[in-house]
Amino acid sequence: MPRTVIRMPLGGAASAAAGALVMLLGAAGPVSAGGPGGDSGVFLRWKPCEGETQTGFDCAVANVPLDHSRPERRTIELAVIRHRAAEPAERAGTLFFNPGGPGGPGTVGLPELYEKFPRALRDRYDIVSWDPRGVGESTAVRCFGSAGEAAAWRAEVPPFPVGEREQRAFTASYADLARRCEREDPELLRHVSTADTARDLDLLRRATGEERLDYWGISYGTLLGATYANLFPERVGRLVVDGNVDPQAWVNRGATGEPALNTFLRLGSHLGSAGTLEHFLDHCGRAPVTECVFSAGSPAATRAKYHSLLRRLAKGPVGEWTYARTVSEVRGGLYTVHPGWAGIADTLQGLWDGRGPGDPGMAAAEPARYPGFEQSIAVMCAESPNPGSSDRYPGLERRAVAEAGALGSWWAWANEPCTAWPARAAQPYTGPWNRRTAHPVLVVNSTHDPSTPYASARAMADQLGGARLLTLDGYGHTALDNPSACVGRHVVRYFLTGALPPEGARCAQDLPPFVERTPETVAPASAGTPTQTLPPGGVPELLPLYGVWPAEVVPGLLPPRNAVGTSGRR
Repeated sequence: MPRTVIRMPLGGAASAAAGALVMLLGAAGPVSAGGPGGDSGVFLRWKPCEGETQTGFDCAVANVPLDHSRPERRTIELAVIRHRAAEPAERAGTLFFNPGGPGGPGTVGLPELYEKFPRALRDRYDIVSWDPRGVGESTAVRCFGSAGEAAAWRAEVPPFPVGEREQRAFTASYADLARRCEREDPELLRHVSTADTARDLDLLRRATGEERLDYWGISYGTLLGATYANLFPERVGRLVVDGNVDPQAWVNRGATGEPALNTFLRLGSHLGSAGTLEHFLDHCGRAPVTECVFSAGSPAATRAKYHSLLRRLAKGPVGEWTYARTVSEVRGGLYTVHPGWAGIADTLQGLWDGRGPGDPGMAAAEPARYPGFEQSIAVMCAESPNPGSSDRYPGLERRAVAEAGALGSWWAWANEPCTAWPARAAQPYTGPWNRRTAHPVLVVNSTHDPSTPYASARAMADQLGGARLLTLDGYGHTALDNPSACVGRHVVRYFLTGALPPEGARCAQDLPPFVERTPETVAPASAGTPTQTLPPGGVPELLPLYGVWPAEVVPGLLPPRNAVGTSGRR
């Protein structure tokens, strides 16, 4: 995964998560029944958070049933975090946010991404997130006695295995992890599904006094949003899903017997990564070395340089940088164009020069926070079907590499830990996904997403009842983490008025790769004043749907106009 927990890919190897989770949740108040939570039985007693990176945020703890079908039995805790509306006199309500994963803690994700929310939303909404059950500072899946023990175990396991010996060791390591987790809390492992979390979210909605849910979910958070929308369609207010999972592919509904593909190959994540990597190499090759240090002077030469480097690493590492680690870091760095793509270029050039870059992702002896890499595995393996035999994965890798190059190895092996996983979700949600919601859902996706490809967004929009797709012509995983002022204007108008973008609407990103700023680019929505974002009447003025740089800097990025019609409609 990339440098931050928010950019973690769905499930899979959590190798970079340990270094990303560096914030401690501040102490939070207890929970009692009644109060503003209405009939939810949950009362949120807010107090200032104590974490160093949580200044300005409030924290609380919520008690919820472990098994929602038996609420009288065991309860678990959810760590909740909030930032109050900056303009309380204009407050519009509560906006819930999920940062993805699975296994992404909102107590980390919300403070990290808060400034990327459009200014108008920060002004008018209390923005609330939480660590989902099984994750972070909530009642969590923890299979090791300490953070140091967990980090030491993880340091011995490569991002994916290379060769038969490593394959056997990789499989044995995750079988060991499964045994450890089953010993710790086997009951919890059966109740960390997306459906369980959606029911928790409904209790939190009621605890904040909101009649309907306003929500922005990114990455895996889109699956959570779709699950909520179909479990509680009448309670959907404004719901944005950004960087989308194909729900049918996730649950593999309709398949008989053992699935032929693992979760990520069904989602097409390997194809999304490979396509985005090609654009990265093209952009880098067009850029001067002052902007992309790995540039070889042209796209073709830069592509050849990259593949030459991988061949060298396959023969032997550069310091601690193995072939598998390099491929994994490249995959993760594609998620955020700024600064991720420049970071990839720096890493690759360092390896090309024969010097291993610094190792910020290497675990310390005792991390400040429990790494939690098993938490994403717990959610995914409990509910998303995967081949049950480790013997299947070398063949899946060969298929993925044939389709997507070296990145396919990571995506093929990322689900192998599920072969030994000891638990299945007690009450998973597997569809239908087309229930009509009280208000239509807004689906947002970039055309070149390295984790949740654009085809997944089309599938999400087609499956949800009455949803609308807003296309971001550009790169990276989620519009929130790869800003577009155009997307920001549409999202603000949707949350504040309910108005959907026109059918077929498309937006550009604010900045192209390897460019710090361009005079032609409009200022990001998050940087403007409230009056710039919202003119009189409360509805933002929508500038032309296309920005400047995609059409002028990268010919061919945008589809031909006649492919969507002159009106922009599909």
